Amino acid sequence: MSVDSPKIDLTFAHAWEAEILPARPLILPPRHFIYPRDVEEIERGALEVMVRPQATQPFLATCALGFRDPAAASGVWAAPDPREICCASGGYVYMIDTTAPERFTFLALRPVLAVRAAADAGLLLFVGHRTIVAWGREGQQWESEKLSDEGVAVTAIDGWILRGMGWSLMTDKETPLALDLRTGRHMA
Repeated sequence: MSVDSPKIDLTFAHAWEAEILPARPLILPPRHFIYPRDVEEIERGALEVMVRPQATQPFLATCALGFRDPAAASGVWAAPDPREICCASGGYVYMIDTTAPERFTFLALRPVLAVRAAADAGLLLFVGHRTIVAWGREGQQWESEKLSDEGVAVTAIDGWILRGMGWSLMTDKETPLALDLRTGRHMA
């Protein structure tokens, strides 16, 4: 998904509404949060999201752009915890508590190339070049071991099993993989 065309995925139940704005408003709302807090040149390509939580006042989330690469994930996803919103901006991912927007997690996996909802497993999956991170109602659940030398492709999510492909440097070919979504471990 390109940084020029962010997506919205509302697979999980959520206690908020969100709108991706084409640019920062000329007049800022009373509540404006910048993610991460200390960043230079936030204006360049930042994802601007107007968030309207059910329980609190609306706020503008300005999410710093990671990479201008069209392969990097950009958009908004509902999270397993209905109070959280996941915002991705050029592969940088921010998990924001919409009831207290000053509380957020800046995902360590960078860049995130894809975000996938595994609804049956109650997980939001973040796919990087080599690994996958799973996020549940209580935060990060696991990070897989190295799945690929360069490029993980998720081909299917069936209940608690993720199937995909990863490129192996030693064999110079794509190899199939299957992960148990309960643990993030390879399945035999």
